[in-house]
Amino acid sequence: MLIGVIGKSNVGKSTFFKSCTLANVEIANFPFTTVKPNHGVGFVKVDCADKEFNVKCNPRFGYCIESKRFVPVELLDVAGLVPGASEGKGMGNQFLDDLNQADALIHIIDVAGSTNEKGESVPILGYDPANDIKFLEHELDMWYLRLIEKGWDRFARTVNQEKPELNKAVAKQLSSLRVNEKLMEKVMQKLSLDADIMKWDRNVLLKIATELRKATKPMVIACNKIDVKGAYDNFEKLKKEFQGHLLVACSAEAEVALREAAKHELVKYVPGDNDFEIVNGEKLNEKQKNALEFIKTEVLGKFGSTGVQKVLDIAVFELLKYIATYPVATNKLTDKDGRILPDCLLVPKDTTALEFAFKVHTDIGNNFIKAIDQKTKLIVGKEHKLSHRDVIEIVTSK
Repeated sequence: MLIGVIGKSNVGKSTFFKSCTLANVEIANFPFTTVKPNHGVGFVKVDCADKEFNVKCNPRFGYCIESKRFVPVELLDVAGLVPGASEGKGMGNQFLDDLNQADALIHIIDVAGSTNEKGESVPILGYDPANDIKFLEHELDMWYLRLIEKGWDRFARTVNQEKPELNKAVAKQLSSLRVNEKLMEKVMQKLSLDADIMKWDRNVLLKIATELRKATKPMVIACNKIDVKGAYDNFEKLKKEFQGHLLVACSAEAEVALREAAKHELVKYVPGDNDFEIVNGEKLNEKQKNALEFIKTEVLGKFGSTGVQKVLDIAVFELLKYIATYPVATNKLTDKDGRILPDCLLVPKDTTALEFAFKVHTDIGNNFIKAIDQKTKLIVGKEHKLSHRDVIEIVTSK
């Protein structure tokens, strides 16, 4: 799984990336700050199963704070886009091609309206952030259209002559866009496409491009800089204008400040929480105290969190519909080395017990006999579909 973090320059995209990963990315106020795409590791938040079993987990990957398990996911921070990226302006084609790898997108916008369409600073509320949403979706749609049109005329003539099953033929033609037969059939029905492919003109192909983009690149919009005066009014306007979109109020700067403070043991803070506790107040200067008080009242107090963790969780659990599951080797909730609940794996919804076994290890899948749900103590078969936060013991023949 790869989550792409996308947006124009200077909207706080690199700050958001850092807030998720605490990576040492370059943060500056000019276009193309991030020239080479940065990969990093963020973490989604899951209620750990250790509390239910009255044990303390020992994660191999990620970490756990107060029975909140943070499970790693890979993030891709792609350099800022500019209008016309799909036509190759700026460094657009390179970045869009990088995003082809992404399973879902997090679109960072400056909800305070302090960055124009070129990524240049303007007075607060001097630019309508709605344009950013329209701009990015247009660029992605045109990128998809360009890929669809490549070799389309010859393909259409072949289909017209040979008369294959249309959804299968088109899905095969567009396989580079992660299109399968089921998805293509769904799109054809939604758009009521003519059975004669020769009647599919450029407008029809653009509609197809839009539907495929929505399905294969689901998106959550992080409305960054929500703590700036006037930004909340913009946020409310966006929610009314883009009712079919997922929008989250967000302050990446606040999240970075809290994580850095926690890292230096100045505060106790669990990412995604609605509060924090100052633990070494004597080490804070007046400026730091004022900044933390601002975050407490103007961000956490008003919005319930900084929004950063919420955005990541939405991308994985709502957009991609993944679930978190715990594999264990024994009924004592340990692996073969005695570590308690060492792994928490992210798998697609409706993953079966056998598929889960293969996810853990090929040998475990090949030697699968049965699985045991450690919460209910019930034996489940290979076709049993797992649920979120299941703790599963896999029994093998070896």
